[in-house]
Amino acid sequence: MVNGFSFSGQAQNAGMAFVSLKPWEERNGDENSAEAVIHRAKMELGKIRDGFVIPFNMPAIVELGTATGFDFELIDQAGLGHDALTQARNQLLGMAAQHPASLVSVRPNGLEDTAQFKLEVDQEKAQALGVSLSDINQTISTALGGTYVNDFIDRGRVKKVYVQADAKFRMLPEDVDKLYVRSANGEMVPFSAFTTSHWVYGSPRLERYNGLPSMEIQGEAAPGTSSGDAMALMENLASKLPAGIGYDWTGMSYQERLSGNQAPALVAISFVVVFLCLAALYESWSIPVSVMLVVPLGIVGVLLAATLFNQKNDVYFMVGLLTTIGLSAKNAILIVEFAKDLMEKEGKGVVEATLMAVRMRLRPILMTSLAFILGVLPL
Repeated sequence: MVNGFSFSGQAQNAGMAFVSLKPWEERNGDENSAEAVIHRAKMELGKIRDGFVIPFNMPAIVELGTATGFDFELIDQAGLGHDALTQARNQLLGMAAQHPASLVSVRPNGLEDTAQFKLEVDQEKAQALGVSLSDINQTISTALGGTYVNDFIDRGRVKKVYVQADAKFRMLPEDVDKLYVRSANGEMVPFSAFTTSHWVYGSPRLERYNGLPSMEIQGEAAPGTSSGDAMALMENLASKLPAGIGYDWTGMSYQERLSGNQAPALVAISFVVVFLCLAALYESWSIPVSVMLVVPLGIVGVLLAATLFNQKNDVYFMVGLLTTIGLSAKNAILIVEFAKDLMEKEGKGVVEATLMAVRMRLRPILMTSLAFILGVLPL
């Protein structure tokens, strides 16, 4: 157990624990796998109301990490303040928890508000007493944190000299009032003469996104839900927050959203480029149209198959979709080009040439398609 430290930073109310599982031979069955144990731990530790516990598996290779899911930035766009932003974050986390079928492990990636000891300096009194702010800061830094002075030789070894108040004189908040700082005329002035202190509750770390106060939220898509659907749901939930609270994506989620918005335009440009290339190849505007008409049919087939087998719309789906578009266009070219040769060389009519091309080119097309399917099956 490591107290005071977490992956979000150091804090007095944070901690980490490393749990070792039993050897594999003593954990037979899928229910005792590492992922199954983590899932059960999430269910049980999630019931703790006074804390936020996140179980996760260690990376297979040190320093590569295991981060997955999305990165969501909640932004205070209207200057509502830290408390309002915290309330909006908690509201969003509560709404996300009501959709366990689509979102899992939705959590804040930051440190929670903690008690802080605030020391306020009356600058007018300090100036009247001849005490500068730099001397005040130096005194606090030296007494509580320590200041390096120099080195000295002790029995043949180089040792460092630090100046710091003894532990028993820096344990309580009241000990700050007992510190003294030298004024401009050489007199020692106590801190109690120009400072007041009190406890406050605030964030140990100030976060900004594009210059605005923000809080980062991380989460993952539930099994069976694509990352795009999970991000769309988060945007829908964030739209229900009070006015003045905005959001944005960051990290890989930002790149995914950016590339996702460009996909329709890229597909449309690809269609235009392919059409122009076919028009230049056949020196005709009508023949490329007949080739391109088969592409929507191939897209419908892919979408229907993905829906029937409950496949996710991920990067593998997009690669398969583009491959299917290319394969369907290639098959159409085989038929159209063969029919074109029948019309030009043998004088066949449009209908007769089309029927002959379909009948004679069916077997090569089926064999080409089956060869492609068997070729990508190992992937």
